[in-house]
Amino acid sequence: MMIKIIDFSKYLSIKIGVALPVKVIDSFTYDRELKILGFGFNLLVAPSAKNLAILGDNFDYIRDLGDCIEVGGSTSSAKIFRYFWQNNLTGLEFLRALPGSLGGLVKMNAGMKEYEMKGILDSVCVDGVWRDAKTLGITYRKTKIDGVIFAARFKKVLGFQEGLLEKFSNMRKTHPKFPSCGSCFKNPEGDFAGRLLEAVGMKGYFINGVGFSEQHANFLVNKNRGIADFTSAMQVIELAEKKVFDIFGIKLQKEVIIIE
Repeated sequence: MMIKIIDFSKYLSIKIGVALPVKVIDSFTYDRELKILGFGFNLLVAPSAKNLAILGDNFDYIRDLGDCIEVGGSTSSAKIFRYFWQNNLTGLEFLRALPGSLGGLVKMNAGMKEYEMKGILDSVCVDGVWRDAKTLGITYRKTKIDGVIFAARFKKVLGFQEGLLEKFSNMRKTHPKFPSCGSCFKNPEGDFAGRLLEAVGMKGYFINGVGFSEQHANFLVNKNRGIADFTSAMQVIELAEKKVFDIFGIKLQKEVIIIE
């Protein structure tokens, strides 16, 4: 198994981290102790993290199977979007506005508003075994998938919806321009994490350059790539959790994935 050195201050979308060794998985056989990374969106990786891995280039592909489209686990959202657009297929138009790789997008049931990966998801290859999407416990921003996503198949539905692109583009206009891991917390049922964070004074709160955006209270951003670090990010996140729980009695669930 090949080893790569990845500088996470460049690799992660929030641009926080240090250089660490990462194993490259090129087959369905792998060490179950490994922590599999995607393209680094919505991730924070501790300097002490060990047993890190990424999927190799042989899992970067898109295949037309007739009634389904199969996508490899390390295929980028941009590549998937482009394929669906060029082939007049609908269901994943929102990927134009979401970064990431297939594995992470499926694992978190990524989406925008009511548009989600599960909408046309047919089955997922987990640890080399194909499983029907209905058996994976897919709900808002989470699944019960326990294993590595090597590929997924999507129902082939014709009729790419050009009209949705402007809607998703407008939604992205509210997103901060600084390096970010995206939404830090999931929205509690019947409420919004951003509203709660703003109400407890976390909007615009920073420690060493990392904190919650003044533009969107639930976006964890990095305003100082020379100073912001993992410890500061965790301090901000933990303070936000404490304040929201102390004032509202709500235990926020992280959307950002912490790898330690």
